Amino acid sequence: MRQKSENIERFSNFLGLFTLILREQRRFTSIWTQTLLAPIVTSALFIAVFSFVFSERDAASQSSSDYSLFIAPGILMMVTIQNSFANTSTSILVSKVNGNIVDTLMPSLSSLELSLGFMVGGVLRGLFVATGVLIVIFPFLKLFPVSLPVLYFYVIMGSVTFSLMGVLVGIFCKKFDQMSAVNNFVIAPLSFLSGTFYSVSKLPEPFDAISFFNPVFWLMDGIRFGALGYAESNILLGSLGIVSVNIILFITVWKWFSFGYFLKE
Repeated sequence: MRQKSENIERFSNFLGLFTLILREQRRFTSIWTQTLLAPIVTSALFIAVFSFVFSERDAASQSSSDYSLFIAPGILMMVTIQNSFANTSTSILVSKVNGNIVDTLMPSLSSLELSLGFMVGGVLRGLFVATGVLIVIFPFLKLFPVSLPVLYFYVIMGSVTFSLMGVLVGIFCKKFDQMSAVNNFVIAPLSFLSGTFYSVSKLPEPFDAISFFNPVFWLMDGIRFGALGYAESNILLGSLGIVSVNIILFITVWKWFSFGYFLKE
């Protein structure tokens, strides 16, 4: 009994972990027009519409081209985290609704391996989407990232954050309505109120100060630094903050799988 308990926690099944990751990867690549092409089209529409509106309303102060360069990295991050969240949350919730979550829990996968498998699946979707936007849209804007390593660091960190959040939401929720509520009232506001389409320095007090404590702002600011070479906050503190958030989220997911919260009811 003790050996079985220890096996729940340790990392030992590499083949099982690889199979879980492969399953999660095939979930979104098999419907690539919905999961990969759609975010690229959405990003292009966001950039086109907001650039046009901005140039019409404030053409004297800044060109639409400059504004397009400003919002492009933020939109890249926004679609990345949304897709990472969607991949893990829908994967678990669909399994719960269909009653086949047991097929995931029954194999000899430890809680650590389950956490890593779902997380990596969400990160892969985030990377696929980010790379698609980077290859398809950025060249049209004549935007070439100042530092690809920094840009991809924040893409990965953002994908990790929201894939883990997706796991927690998928485990906790029992219906798609509940997951949609989280997406609409938590994920979307965090994305839109993080400086995606504007500089937080232009916000009135105290909202400008509050924005600096938004983890999604750290991601937006960091990816903008990787793409354009400037940031509104301390990049080092932001990166340490998002790494800390990811560690807390991963430990939480690990423990939830260990104890079977909302899965073994």
